[in-house]
Amino acid sequence: MNTVEEIKVLLQKNKSRLRQELMQSKEVMFLIKKSTHSKLTEEEKVKIKNQIIDICKSIPALAVFLLPGGSLLLPLLIKLIPDILPSAFRDDPKTNPET
Repeated sequence: MNTVEEIKVLLQKNKSRLRQELMQSKEVMFLIKKSTHSKLTEEEKVKIKNQIIDICKSIPALAVFLLPGGSLLLPLLIKLIPDILPSAFRDDPKTNPET
């Protein structure tokens, strides 16, 4: 399998998780815009904080994946450091109700 086909397979497998992550990001962008002209509630502030943490967690995972052999190393890292995954991609039902 070539890289493009592998990516297509992974996208199909994780389509609902990607959709959930995009919806969370979209909601946070709306909240950030809202914060420019009105005060946010504590719940909204927590949502923004959690989503920014998720985005920051994605960056190292992407960097590892892009390294030579990263596609082999990333699953090992996920096993060793499960918190490296954004919340939408965790299999824990408490943190991810849609899986």
